[in-house]
Amino acid sequence: MGATRTVAVYSLGGTIAMTTDPATGSVVPALSAHDLLAAVPGLDGHGIDLRVHDFRRVPGASLTFDDLTELGAAVDKTLAGGDVDGVVITQGTDTIEETAFFLDLHHGHEQPIIVTGAMRNPTMAGPDGPANLYAAVLAASDPQLRGAGALVVLNDEIHAARHVRKSHTTSPSAFTSPGAGPIGRIAEDQVRLTAALPHRYGPLTRPRSREVRVGLYTVSLGDDGELLAAWDGRCDGLVVAAFGVGHVPQRLVESLERLAARVPVVLSSRIGKGPVLTRTYGFPGSEKDLISRGLIPAGDLGPYQARLLLHGLLAQDADRETITEKFSLFAR
Repeated sequence: MGATRTVAVYSLGGTIAMTTDPATGSVVPALSAHDLLAAVPGLDGHGIDLRVHDFRRVPGASLTFDDLTELGAAVDKTLAGGDVDGVVITQGTDTIEETAFFLDLHHGHEQPIIVTGAMRNPTMAGPDGPANLYAAVLAASDPQLRGAGALVVLNDEIHAARHVRKSHTTSPSAFTSPGAGPIGRIAEDQVRLTAALPHRYGPLTRPRSREVRVGLYTVSLGDDGELLAAWDGRCDGLVVAAFGVGHVPQRLVESLERLAARVPVVLSSRIGKGPVLTRTYGFPGSEKDLISRGLIPAGDLGPYQARLLLHGLLAQDADRETITEKFSLFAR
């Protein structure tokens, strides 16, 4: 059967690419992209031409902004030729939700980017890597997903980058989309959409103009604010993962107001499902109070996604008005 579609595959390492280190007996990233594809039966029967790139061999936890920026540039160059129908990224599951959202923010092409990995490494009984890679290649080649941006495919489910979360440490069905659900599934070698393609708000296509540091501060019971004070003067922006709909202890309010006067401070929720409110509660430390003191509401973005968006905007020298406007799109 002649090739009818073309998919580029970039491997970054992670559990999907791990095998046993004979010196330690532990698993480490060692398999190449070609090794991964060789373990996937049946792909040659779909008329899909695979262009394979062995990009990195690191655990997902060790990926950096530089790695993802270089990956995005390589993908952009690959897609600019117009002869590739989609891209698959294989990596460690620890940071899949962040990689997918980062790529989605910067992806300016119609061809989909599919991020996948594995929860069980190849040395275990029933490794899920081959099945996930198989489904990811089928998804990347499917014209139904053009314009969808970056997506995550594991366990035969298709998740939008904006909503996907890793919600279990070991289960093969670890990836979910709280409050939204998957947008589709792979069944009988076909993409079956169950929801509309995710709405996208325009990519951050301007080049990175400076290095920035964006912190993430999670509020907890009995928080006295000492660790919050440690961020002052050490970050270009901060995301606060607050209680509930956007609440913090009253003792943190003045510190947050001072910090928000110097750098953008984004108010998100540590819950991971549902929006930050803007005008319901009015006590000191409530969402309405914090916004009046200069904090920027994150809409329904979780703290990890909010940090990536803030990082991308600050790296492009966006001003506070632009940052506020961009985050407001995620409250609609």
